[in-house]
Amino acid sequence: MEIDRVILGIDPGTNIMGFGVIRIVKKKMEFLQLNELILSKYPDKYTRLRLIFERTIELIETHHPDEIAIEAPFYGNNNPKVLLTLGRAQGVAMAAALSRDIPVTEYEPKKIKKSITGKGNASKEQVAKMLQQLLPGFNELPKHLDSTDGLAAAVCHYYNSGTTIVGKSYSGWDAFVKQNQDRVKK
Repeated sequence: MEIDRVILGIDPGTNIMGFGVIRIVKKKMEFLQLNELILSKYPDKYTRLRLIFERTIELIETHHPDEIAIEAPFYGNNNPKVLLTLGRAQGVAMAAALSRDIPVTEYEPKKIKKSITGKGNASKEQVAKMLQQLLPGFNELPKHLDSTDGLAAAVCHYYNSGTTIVGKSYSGWDAFVKQNQDRVKK
């Protein structure tokens, strides 16, 4: 099997960190894993940050990703405390990747959604459903969609690595699916 690369996608959060892993084989995506780290049960914010770092290192050691895609904090949130907290979670995940010399690319949430569904304002549910269409073997939706957000970051990174046509626009969900049959699992 000729593996082109492995991409780890992370949706960093201090309540739930979602992640997904894909493998690219002969320029086709394969689903490997998706899961989440539940952090809300830990009252100490520093414990949560340590766990994000440790879980990211564990994922790196397990899957040996060539690249990591990470979702940027949502800047539409006007609460500076929330942005700072999310920025710390993102920074810790980035530090874990960089400590292992793995390149990191950051994507805005709208960019990720648009890469997956064709719409920057798509719901988490629409993103998750489209990922099911795109990735053979990804059949069951998780309880929390933070993990599909992490998986979506990985898929977005693949699509934005020179494999997509820039500037394509769609009138809606149905038009996107119709014009992207090559991205639908068979």
